[in-house]
Amino acid sequence: MPTTRVRKPDGVEPRTDTATALVEAPAVAPRQDLDDPELFINRELSLLEFQRRVLEEAQDKTNPLLERLKFLSILSSNLDEFFMVRVAGLLKQLAGGVAEVGIDGRSATEQLQLIRRMVRELSGGAHTVLREELLPEFEREGIRFLDFTSLSAEQQASLRDYFLKSVFPVLTPLAFDPGRPFPHISNRSLNLAVMVGDRQGAEHFARVKVPDTLPQVVPICCVPSKSDAAEDARSQRSFVWLEQLIAANLGLLFPGLEILESYPFRLIRDAEVAIQELESDDLLETVEEAMKQRRFNSAVRLQVDSNMPERILEILTSNLEIDSEDVYRVDNPIGLARLMDVYSIDRPDLKDKPFVPLIPASFDPDLEGDIFAVIRREDVLLHHPFESFQPVVEFLRQAARDPDVLAIKMTLYRVGSNSPIVAALLEAIEKGKQVAVLVELKARFDEESNIEWARKLEDAGVHIIYGMVGVKVHSKIALVVRRESGTIRRYVHLGTGNYNTTTARIYTDFGLLTCNEQIGEDATYFFNALTGYSQKHAPRKLLAAPVNMRERMEELILREIQRQESGERGHLIFKMNALEDPQMIQLLYRASQAGVKVDLLVRGLCCLRPGVPGVSEHVRVISIVGRFLEHSRIYYFRNGGAEELYLGSADLMRRNLSHRVEIIFPIEDPKLCARLKDILAIYMKDAAKARHLQSDGYYVRDGGSGKPDAMNSQAYLLTHHPSAVKPGKKLTSTAAKRRGQNGSRNGGRAHPPAA
Repeated sequence: MPTTRVRKPDGVEPRTDTATALVEAPAVAPRQDLDDPELFINRELSLLEFQRRVLEEAQDKTNPLLERLKFLSILSSNLDEFFMVRVAGLLKQLAGGVAEVGIDGRSATEQLQLIRRMVRELSGGAHTVLREELLPEFEREGIRFLDFTSLSAEQQASLRDYFLKSVFPVLTPLAFDPGRPFPHISNRSLNLAVMVGDRQGAEHFARVKVPDTLPQVVPICCVPSKSDAAEDARSQRSFVWLEQLIAANLGLLFPGLEILESYPFRLIRDAEVAIQELESDDLLETVEEAMKQRRFNSAVRLQVDSNMPERILEILTSNLEIDSEDVYRVDNPIGLARLMDVYSIDRPDLKDKPFVPLIPASFDPDLEGDIFAVIRREDVLLHHPFESFQPVVEFLRQAARDPDVLAIKMTLYRVGSNSPIVAALLEAIEKGKQVAVLVELKARFDEESNIEWARKLEDAGVHIIYGMVGVKVHSKIALVVRRESGTIRRYVHLGTGNYNTTTARIYTDFGLLTCNEQIGEDATYFFNALTGYSQKHAPRKLLAAPVNMRERMEELILREIQRQESGERGHLIFKMNALEDPQMIQLLYRASQAGVKVDLLVRGLCCLRPGVPGVSEHVRVISIVGRFLEHSRIYYFRNGGAEELYLGSADLMRRNLSHRVEIIFPIEDPKLCARLKDILAIYMKDAAKARHLQSDGYYVRDGGSGKPDAMNSQAYLLTHHPSAVKPGKKLTSTAAKRRGQNGSRNGGRAHPPAA
């Protein structure tokens, strides 16, 4: 099978022959066997290709300097999670003797070999960008990152004073000898491996953890290295890494001993949680216990200083029980996720320009801030972060305070800390409303936060459901039941993203506010299924997984194929985070074979190969990585001109379609459909941040990237809005003011991962 020539990304070392062949393109001859593994791109390798696109944003000189640094931090954090989940899963397969293969037919061993090569390439590329591009640029901007050893005596003395007051009391040196076992190394922790010598000449090993509760970069303040005023100003913006400061003062931790050498290292552990739901009497307690056990999971990645001697490395690998293949030697600083500490520097000129999300003009003064009147008049589509998330918060606040509201029901996946959403629910209980909330305890990396919120809500009297056995509840839906003129009306919010006010400013998502009767009825049945023993109900409007979503999506794609075969022009446009489900990919291949035009906007992993003769010539795959995390899901079907558009929480992945509770909802207002089509068109015209997937599994940038006039879809959407939008204002109810209930609750921040 021929190997397609691979583009070499700027600033990244050329791939080895093995790495070049990791996602070879299929042979040119047309093929009809859609089960052939060669027609699929490996999931894990596709995820790493997404990380390469993140690295390219750090290399992109059109991005502001601190934003480029932020992308390096994001890359490092993403790789941590990749190891904690994906690599950990492959290692478990090997340890358990499981013979599963990837969607492309590769074994776990083959996948791990290629992953290790790609991760070393990405990690090396990240450090090269930092060292050769970003640090010199920061130097020109008067921001310096210095080695402790290069500082003047006065500067070192100043930092020593900071160390004694703020760092030394937090440190705990842990020895390793026959009387003291090897210390526990926590997940994602940065540590110093220290060798000390006693008076008898014997060497001893000790570990010192670098506290993650302290700033990871320490400013060198007040003591310049020279006396002139210009140097004074520059010294205020000079920093050293915390681990260097600790290493320089290890003598204070080991008095009477000689510090022979020290080297930083960092550990990543398996973070997957095994929850025996079927054997559990109490899911909350089971998840809590799983969280306690997570910290002792096996090691999956060890990053060490590139100069660490083998004798010290042997101490670490033997005691951490990690294979040498999972050791990664890297240049300092280790753990680039900590660069977010640098991003907080007060230099707005080195960051993206701030923006103020807008409020739809639907919420105009003549309705006196009555959000229910707005929704009765028309469906409201919100496009975050370009439009404010505040209408969603106000929807729940007004529901809590309105005496005609009888009940509020919603699902919560990731809400973050100090959530105004939770504050509204607590207020609703205080006002005597019936409130039922499903808090998904199994939301990865948010388990502890969700347990805390669930307990707080339950203590206040909210009816809490902790999740469902065997599936995660990933849907984004809120239902408000209101009494109006002797009857009941249901108001619904449906979204593509979480009920999180912070991520609503950095993720692109959609939300729909509607009082459509059929959607309201579907929502009622949906919540009854979550809270009670209702049998499966076929929704009239909503596509719900695992009930009817897969079946309906397949029907809609097949309908497009039939339209094309009957002589009409078929067109599918799907925007999502990930495409992995084999059945859906095969259906899209069939659509292409029939001549249907298939445009896919896939932010992250994509297991479909576009451009394969006889299979996917009519498929185009675009990935956009930019200022905001593309998180919205849009599904467009031309349907012979009677176009249909759906939004929702689900990607086309097996887990979303078969093993999660998800909702995809229709957009039926012609104005809103036209607006969504315009937004999709803008994304597909992107020439600044778009990458196009090739049949070999690699991405190439649009030919217009780097040009000043290149279309940047996110930047365009920040400055070009439909006429139905105007600058943000307070969404407060006049009636609420008269009742004296217009005080706000908690504001708050959060920073959870996407879902």
